[in-house]
Amino acid sequence: MEVEGKIREIFETKEYGSNGFQKREMVVTTQEQYPQHLLIEFVQDRTGLLDNFERGQMVKVGINLRGREWINPEGESVYFNSLNGWRIEALQPTKPGGETPPPADQFEPASSSDMDLDGEDEDDLPF
Repeated sequence: MEVEGKIREIFETKEYGSNGFQKREMVVTTQEQYPQHLLIEFVQDRTGLLDNFERGQMVKVGINLRGREWINPEGESVYFNSLNGWRIEALQPTKPGGETPPPADQFEPASSSDMDLDGEDEDDLPF
């Protein structure tokens, strides 16, 4: 699943227990008729994914929905849901001057130096 919205808050990484479990949370506000403030948690090695992001930035976050049961001291079942982030990407320009960085999976365009004088590609491949 994916969530798009504006970063409202990014919290510091916290460590829990003696085994060093790490968790870092962020709040993303959706941009819809009735905006939702969604708490998304990143755990262990994924906490570092938030280092290059800041409040107010538009992002798309890949999430997994998790649910669990807890039996309280009275013996009643209580259920909790959480949104676990595993990927995050910027949806707005992040370079100074408003330049949008190219997607990481696109190739750079060929320069004129890659072509010979009559506009043909220099390599000898038949296709």
